[in-house]
Amino acid sequence: MNVAVIGIGGVGGYFGGKLTQLLSHDEKLKVYFIARNEHLREIQKNGLILETQEGTLHCTPTLAIDNPDELPVLDFVMVCVKGYDLQSVLSSIKSKITAKTIVLPLLNGVDIYDRIKAILPHATVLPSCVYVGTHIVRPGKVKQNGGVCTIHFGIDPKTNESTQKITMLFDRANIKYNLTEEPEKEIWSKFIFIAAFGLVTANYDKTLGQVLDNEDLKSKVLSIMNEILHLAKAKNVYLPESIVVESIEKGRKFSHDTKTSFQRDYEIQGKKDERDIFGGAILSLSKQYNVEVPTTKKIFESLNKKKIV
Repeated sequence: MNVAVIGIGGVGGYFGGKLTQLLSHDEKLKVYFIARNEHLREIQKNGLILETQEGTLHCTPTLAIDNPDELPVLDFVMVCVKGYDLQSVLSSIKSKITAKTIVLPLLNGVDIYDRIKAILPHATVLPSCVYVGTHIVRPGKVKQNGGVCTIHFGIDPKTNESTQKITMLFDRANIKYNLTEEPEKEIWSKFIFIAAFGLVTANYDKTLGQVLDNEDLKSKVLSIMNEILHLAKAKNVYLPESIVVESIEKGRKFSHDTKTSFQRDYEIQGKKDERDIFGGAILSLSKQYNVEVPTTKKIFESLNKKKIV
């Protein structure tokens, strides 16, 4: 089985690192890491150090590279890049994908399945999202610092291919997962939280705690969450009415000075960010389903004026 983990950051490093632990006693399994720059060079030289709550793992993939042309035809792909790299990454591996390839996207966004299918129409794509608290400590080292470290996914609604070989692989690698008949609920539930807080924290340059302390900013978060909730309903994804309150309470559990991932990227001039995955996707879906999203629209336009990528 040829497995590629594309993007060896916190997410890819954690799950990819666990998969490499199977290599010593499974000659038929090959695990390929696609990484970049000094992180890649350190992995090529010394392997990846994965520090988890269960212990520290030394992870040596079959091959660590930055050029997908060196990959064989793939049976399973875990896509762990940021949304702004998705299109270029998929285009680079297109020749390695067949109708039998299973793609598991572990990145933020409610339209990721559609974006992947547009480029890899014949692949089996598992709608998914992930909850994991991990980050790169230094080149060659990834640390888990909390989180349930669980992948939520379902079958591809267009192919209905069995996921048994993936669940068996995860079981062997001690990777937590939830195979659900309604993966969209998990995807949209996470999106309500990360998109609303991400857009507001980035636009107003405030931490999570500062946003929640400010009634005006908190009202903007609530407004965006409700706009997303209405979009979900338009797509026949029915979330509990309590999801908005629960998402706000989730925000209170973070440290007062926490910055969102999108906010950190947005702060760096010249660096790409996920505004299209968040605000862009909401605006696109609003037109498609004729749902008004005035707060998202105003903040998205403000973000675009402040920073041009």
